[in-house]
Amino acid sequence: MTENDIPTPFNIEQVAPIFFLVLVDVLGLTVILPLLHLYAAQFNATPFQIGLVVAVFPLAQLVGVPVMGALSDRFGRKPLLLISQISTCVGFVILALANSLWMIVLSRLIDGIFGANLATAQAALSDMTDDAHRTQALGLTGAAFGVGFILGPLIAALSLTFSDNLALPAWIAAGYSLFSIFLTTGMFRETLPASNRRTGGIPRKTIFAAFAMLTDPRINGFLALMFAQQVVFFGFESFLGLFTLSRLGLLGGGNAYIFLAVGIVLVAVQGRFIGRWSRRYGERRLVGVALALLGIGLVLVAFTPRQPPLSYIRARAERELNQRQATTNTYAIAIPANEDRGLWGVPYLLVAIIPLAVGAGMIRPTLNSLITRQVTPLEFGQVLGVSAAMVSAGNALAPLVMGYSFQRFGTTLPFAVGGTLMLSLAIGYALIQVRDAP
Repeated sequence: MTENDIPTPFNIEQVAPIFFLVLVDVLGLTVILPLLHLYAAQFNATPFQIGLVVAVFPLAQLVGVPVMGALSDRFGRKPLLLISQISTCVGFVILALANSLWMIVLSRLIDGIFGANLATAQAALSDMTDDAHRTQALGLTGAAFGVGFILGPLIAALSLTFSDNLALPAWIAAGYSLFSIFLTTGMFRETLPASNRRTGGIPRKTIFAAFAMLTDPRINGFLALMFAQQVVFFGFESFLGLFTLSRLGLLGGGNAYIFLAVGIVLVAVQGRFIGRWSRRYGERRLVGVALALLGIGLVLVAFTPRQPPLSYIRARAERELNQRQATTNTYAIAIPANEDRGLWGVPYLLVAIIPLAVGAGMIRPTLNSLITRQVTPLEFGQVLGVSAAMVSAGNALAPLVMGYSFQRFGTTLPFAVGGTLMLSLAIGYALIQVRDAP
């Protein structure tokens, strides 16, 4: 191991609360995503309506994230983190009490606006690191995403093993959220001293900073890539449950284990390898590789064979869906027949998602590290807020586009088109890097 491979030691008392609060934030998505088709059945929602429900949270974050990030530049990281965590806990409680689709929307709206903590968490990590090791630090937030992709589906699967009540996973997530509040209160020490904070009021352009920064040639390309990859990847995340229901006949538990596999890969990449790779190969090169892997993985996933496992019984799947007060026609997607059963459907999908998950694990921390290199430390919170807003914008658009596409064109075309787009961006990005090389 060379000197450049040795990671910078982090203060565990500082990092643990940041890691945990991002993890809890991710649980808000990963507890729900494997169960979206069951929520759809319970409340008679179509795929497009599912898309609307999923879009509420990132649309709210589109406003909340830049503002919370900029406020943390002015008032410090800790008070804004606590506000966001309390809001997240409230959102989970409302979700647990939801008896209609509108209450689910309200829970995601509150969490999206006031629980927008990602930019503030990333800014705190940026306060603690130098340019050489920032990708590794920001990779910790990505690792938290990966752990969330492990714990969220496990919570969902285990909860449904003992109860068919969809409120139980939300109550468990609310408990984790409450613990994260105590952790931040007791362990987190402010990373932005008063002497380094932005003085005066918050700039009026804060809410519209994304539009202003899109014209900045230093970072506009990175922001555009952040948006594009998030549209494609979050579209995959949001509708993987309906996709596997159609192709493999998987319900809540089966989908949870697919998400678990994605989470394991994300944790491995972002928790162990991303810092080493960024120092050895450079962030700019990793961005191109990540785009290519995303494209390859999505194209492979799109052509998953319609082959449920041997244990699949169509009548049992229909019965479980009907028990949630809907028929399979609710989805406008047919589930497999018993005659389609085979050995290779699930293994094929598990292999196909490996390059996709590796690319997803690489892309965001490398882009955010490149973005922070272009600004001063006084602007970390704001610029990372803008980056997070691009993620939120992608998260808002993806489920709407995917929901419509699934109803209009079926399950193959949306993922195939997304993968082709990522491969095209990878080729274009590589050509630009070759052109600009000294």
